Amino acid sequence: MPARPDPAQLAAWRRLLEAHATVTELLERELVAERGLPLSRYDVLLNLAEAPGGRLRMQELSASVLLSKSGLSRLVDRMVEAGLVRRERCEDDRRGWFAVLTDQGRSALRRAAPIHLRGIHEHFARHLDPEEVQVMATALSRVVAAARASAGDQPGEPDQPEEPEPLASAGSAASP
Repeated sequence: MPARPDPAQLAAWRRLLEAHATVTELLERELVAERGLPLSRYDVLLNLAEAPGGRLRMQELSASVLLSKSGLSRLVDRMVEAGLVRRERCEDDRRGWFAVLTDQGRSALRRAAPIHLRGIHEHFARHLDPEEVQVMATALSRVVAAARASAGDQPGEPDQPEEPEPLASAGSAASP
């Protein structure tokens, strides 16, 4: 019989999902209300801003976004129409495309980051003491590493991106 989580583990899992859903919904609402920028667009802009030259191949972008992997191509199309990113053909692969951060996209990210960081503090960070933050970061890093290792064992799975730096050191990055 396969291993089954005990009631405390199931309760922790449920709380993790509830916290994620509730906080991301609040962050989305605030970004849209104050900057007109959905969280999924913020996620794309942030990943492009952190990439060398402000550009990523679409496959790399898909692997790096945290919030909305499905429909990413359509999302990027809408962001191109809004002037936040542009597409560039990959010189060494005719089938490949880069998503490239525009000046307008970089500006939108700079305007939205304080709202987003304030929301992370207000709806998440201020409710945890430093020891809880450390325990949570360590435990969730272990879960992410194990899940990525399991995913890597699956045939046909794309390479997983390197583990991101801890959120505490990502002050300028304004993680989604």
